[in-house]
Amino acid sequence: MRIIQLIDSLEPGGAERMAVHYANALTKYVAFSGLVATRKEGSLCSQIDAKVSYLYLNKKKTIDFKALYALRNYVLQHNVTVVHAHGTSFFLGFLLKLTLPSLKLIWHDHYGTRVNESIWNNLILIFCSRFFSCVFVVNPHLEIWCNKNLLTKKIYFIPNFATFENDILKKTFLKGQDKKRIVCLANLKEPKNHLIILKVFAKMRLNELGWTVHLIGKDYHDSYSIILKNFIHKSKLEQFIFIYDSKNDIKHILSQATIGILASTAEGFPVTLLEYGLSQLPVISTNVGYCPLIIKDNFSGLLFNPLDSSDLHTQFQKMISGHSLRFSFALHLQELVIENYSKEKVVNILISHYKNVIN
Repeated sequence: MRIIQLIDSLEPGGAERMAVHYANALTKYVAFSGLVATRKEGSLCSQIDAKVSYLYLNKKKTIDFKALYALRNYVLQHNVTVVHAHGTSFFLGFLLKLTLPSLKLIWHDHYGTRVNESIWNNLILIFCSRFFSCVFVVNPHLEIWCNKNLLTKKIYFIPNFATFENDILKKTFLKGQDKKRIVCLANLKEPKNHLIILKVFAKMRLNELGWTVHLIGKDYHDSYSIILKNFIHKSKLEQFIFIYDSKNDIKHILSQATIGILASTAEGFPVTLLEYGLSQLPVISTNVGYCPLIIKDNFSGLLFNPLDSSDLHTQFQKMISGHSLRFSFALHLQELVIENYSKEKVVNILISHYKNVIN
């Protein structure tokens, strides 16, 4: 098999990280593994394995013939048989398929919010889906939506997996007291819902107990970011809530954390929870998307309604006051992640579906 992953950006995000993970992992299993970034490069470039063939298209507009021509030449040069398009890159994959009809085009949907959208917001996707060989989804809700709305017969659920690169330099050192750090690994944008974390932290006056919050993720310096920074300033919490922007040394960052949290109002299958688990962190998680299947409430972590601050307040109180509880949650989550979401297990599932598509 000769396969490329197609992704619009290499800025850190769930879909972007999985595209890199897949490209890296497949080098051991297939004849050719490539990764193509269409619109934007980013810090994930440094995590691409040397054995992966990499191409950046610098696509400028929705229909960019120069980018399409470059991609087509790349596919022909390397005898690519399968294009695995992640997220919004499906449209370029569709245009490529029109020029190379024998190519197998797979679309991978990571966008958990789609299940709440009208089909009118997805008309182009629905039309293009007639040309997909199959569709991969990251949770059962998306599987139901795709089966109902897309023109593709083969819809498969494939869980995400997490892995840490050991050769990444340890550059990020978290502020605050050791053993009292709360980390949120999520880009600063909707629907990540950071504000509820900050509001509950302030209301509970956790800073007076020595706790700190650390937001790790892309800062777009937009209205969402401004709201967070204004709240931190007005609450006089600059010495207790810290924004770090995108970072690559995630394993090192999480080794300094005490609690991991995710507060999104919508999710597909957050790689963040798997990374918390690999790092043996106790977790407080939103109850949306695939999250409740990873975080078993009161067993491998605590769940809360992301629209209910009192619910988060209760779970914070339980987590912070129970040291033995935190240890138990962390151990159970780590065991669950290793057993069910290992790289080897997921890649084997992936390859079996690739074979079905090719055959």
